[in-house]
Amino acid sequence: MRIALTIEYNGANYFGWQKQKTHKTKTIQYHVDSAISKIADDNINTICAGRTDAGVHAYSQVVHFDTTKNRKDYKWIQGINSFLPPDILAKEIYHVDNDFHARYSVIDRTYRYVILNQEHPSTYLLGNVLHFSDQINITKIKSTFKHIKGEKDYSCFRSSGCSAKSPIKNIKSIKILKENNFIYLDITANSFLYHMVRNIVGALLDIGISKNSPESIKNLINSCDRRKCGKMAPASGLYLMSITYPSRYNISKNKIFNLS
Repeated sequence: MRIALTIEYNGANYFGWQKQKTHKTKTIQYHVDSAISKIADDNINTICAGRTDAGVHAYSQVVHFDTTKNRKDYKWIQGINSFLPPDILAKEIYHVDNDFHARYSVIDRTYRYVILNQEHPSTYLLGNVLHFSDQINITKIKSTFKHIKGEKDYSCFRSSGCSAKSPIKNIKSIKILKENNFIYLDITANSFLYHMVRNIVGALLDIGISKNSPESIKNLINSCDRRKCGKMAPASGLYLMSITYPSRYNISKNKIFNLS
């Protein structure tokens, strides 16, 4: 049978999701697969919805695995969590059809980037947000969204090493909200290129501090040239927030506060 799980993790201390030959015990997948294997009494290799990079976090990563072991749902969750480090958590379990695929069944993914916009950094948020001391003009950033949304070639936001077959993606939604000293940016797309969100954030920050004009984003996208994009935002502020699947799988999206 096939089981899907939602996984939450703080990626600050890890070299990304995917298991590696180097840094073997410092990946999220290593710990998740190891914990599930203990409960399943078998060697389990999970498949995830999106392979997050080093330092990137997830509020709701989705994975699937196959097993012949029958256990009650709460025993799966409690058992898996008993073998996970405190910064990784299995949250929900779903019994899915064998045609379900955590990656290829996805309709869209939502990432959130979190910025702490104040003079001094926060000691207890180190590794979990981007601290940015310059004043950011949210109105200027919002005015670029009409140029960013839609289905188009996003090569300008594509970092080297990207394995995507096509640079054409569909950004369905992009929103920003400032709440006290925090700025939240949500981007929803059918899929993303390597470092795409972080490159978008870097370009938007240049506009927010008036280094570039809001209109420059249109020219940047039309150029299809990564060299014109500027500095990529760090991994610390990036979160995989939610995954949308066809309704037939009955995998509910985790509720997150919506940005206006």
